[in-house]
Amino acid sequence: MGPLLGLIPIHVMQYVIGVLLILFGMRWLRKAILRSVGVVALHDEERAFAEETEESQRRARDQRADYLAGIAAFKAVLLEGVEVVFIVIAVGTAHQMTGYAALGALAAAILVLAVGFALRRPLSQVPENALKFVVGLMLTAFGVFWTGEGIGVEWPGADLSLIGIFLFFTAVALALVRVLKRSAAIDQAEVAR
Repeated sequence: MGPLLGLIPIHVMQYVIGVLLILFGMRWLRKAILRSVGVVALHDEERAFAEETEESQRRARDQRADYLAGIAAFKAVLLEGVEVVFIVIAVGTAHQMTGYAALGALAAAILVLAVGFALRRPLSQVPENALKFVVGLMLTAFGVFWTGEGIGVEWPGADLSLIGIFLFFTAVALALVRVLKRSAAIDQAEVAR
C-alpha cells in the first residue's frame, strides 16, 4: 500500500487523518469532562480489574478460553494499533520514508512492551479517568494540527505549535469542568430549596 499511498497528496492525507483524530479526541475529551463533572459515573478501576480478573479466571476453565483471550487482546490493542498506523502512514508518506517510519513504530512497540514488562503493575493502578482526559486532549491537539497542515496553515514554530494547541485545549477543558461543576452545584442547591 505504501506506493499507492504515495499517490495521494500529503495535504489530503493530513486533512483526513486530522479530522479522524479530532473526532476520536473530542469524543474522549467530552466523556472525560462529563466524568470530571460527575454527569457520567467515574470508572472504578479496581472494581473493574477485579471483575475482569474473576471473569477471566472463570472462563479459563471453559474450553473457549483461547478464543476469549484472543478477543480480549484484540480489544486491548485495537485503538493503539490504529493510532500507530495513522502516524506511520502520515510520517512515512510525507517524506517517502515508510520503511524508516515502520522501524520507528516497531522500536516504539518494543519500548512500550519493555516498559510494561518492567513495571508489571495491574491496570487498576493506572488512573484511567485522568489518562482518558489527557489522551482526549492529545488526540484533539494532533487532529487540529494535522487538519491545519492539510488545509495549508503555516503554524508558528512549526511542530512546536503542538504544545500551544495542547495547552489551549487543556485550558478550555479545565475551564469547562470548572464552569460545569459550578452550574451543577447551583442546580443542586436550587433543587434542595
